[in-house]
Amino acid sequence: MGKKLIAEALGTLILVLFGCGAAVIAGADIGHTGISLAFGLAIVAAAYGLGAISGAHLNPAVSLGVMLAGRMKPAEFAGYAVAQVAGAILGAAILWMIASGKADYDAASGLGQNGWGVGYLGEYSMGAALIFEVVATFLFVTVILGATGRGSAAGFAGLAIGLTLAAIHLVGINVTGVSVNPARSIGPALFVGGTALSQLWLFIVAPIAGGALAGLAHAAGLTRAD
Repeated sequence: MGKKLIAEALGTLILVLFGCGAAVIAGADIGHTGISLAFGLAIVAAAYGLGAISGAHLNPAVSLGVMLAGRMKPAEFAGYAVAQVAGAILGAAILWMIASGKADYDAASGLGQNGWGVGYLGEYSMGAALIFEVVATFLFVTVILGATGRGSAAGFAGLAIGLTLAAIHLVGINVTGVSVNPARSIGPALFVGGTALSQLWLFIVAPIAGGALAGLAHAAGLTRAD
């Protein structure tokens, strides 16, 4: 179990450092498409590098879906969730230290945090943000459960999952910055504070709801072949 938790923490660190790092350090140069690819490629890297150890969930919403689908015990889910949040916080801390090396950097101006409303990217409403995060997480976890289940194409799960996350970002960056992952949202919000922290609840509740729905649908046989 110890190796699995280390792998989950390390993988989530990779996701936050590469994904949020692309937005913070290179966002002006690579745009939304580049940021989307960074998140997707980070998942691909972690899936193939660490997936054999822990399954590379890197996301409490994914682990919840896996548990509700009957593939994980509650105690294991709890351990995974703690490790994922710890990895995300460490990843955000490393990113903050790197970004702080730029003379005019201010954490309040951005660390890849999620949000909505006036002053945040496309300035979408809370309702739009909530709907997007629930639906996107449901679809993301559904793909994960299908790509890693019986009958799936061997060796392609990491690629399918990474491309799905990239596609979700292409659609949703302007809406919420895209969370679909409570851990990914918690890390940056803790360092940015302010509005990012006050809005954090949505990026915990909505992905958890979406992941739970995906797990229950899979367990009921609605989204699986067997």
